Amino acid sequence: MNRRFALKSTIAAGALAFIAACTPADQGDDIVDIAASNEDFSTLVAAVQAAGLVETLKSEGPFTVFAPTNAAFAKLPAGTVDSLLLPENKDQLVKVLTYHVIPGAVSAADVTGARTNVATVQGQTIHVDGTGGGVKVNSANVTSADIVATNGVIHVIDTVLLPK
Repeated sequence: MNRRFALKSTIAAGALAFIAACTPADQGDDIVDIAASNEDFSTLVAAVQAAGLVETLKSEGPFTVFAPTNAAFAKLPAGTVDSLLLPENKDQLVKVLTYHVIPGAVSAADVTGARTNVATVQGQTIHVDGTGGGVKVNSANVTSADIVATNGVIHVIDTVLLPK
């Protein structure tokens, strides 16, 4: 009986996934649109523009973005953001920004109660800790989770993640 139930559940889940994949996507906001519509992300949006990553983050994805707020950028040493935004530092800026992105759409529920290392688009890994009542990404706290976009999910963080 349990095997039959498991088989039926698996078939039903597969059918739902197939139907969802064939259904046209809602005409909602993508990751860039959501960030651009929120003043708390103006520094992040300026950095994404300076790095030439707008089209990438508007593409199909899905992506999970750990989005630092303006206050998170303000915690960096004086002059760091201005320096990163200079054209001659574009490669470094791309490394920092892509360190905040992982492939796929990962919700907070996916990591609740778990600790794991996840590869970023930049190539290095970040440590995600969903134990202890909240979610931490390296040393950053997720302050708002599961902002759903048409091409992924955004989790707001209070600290800029810096690759090693």
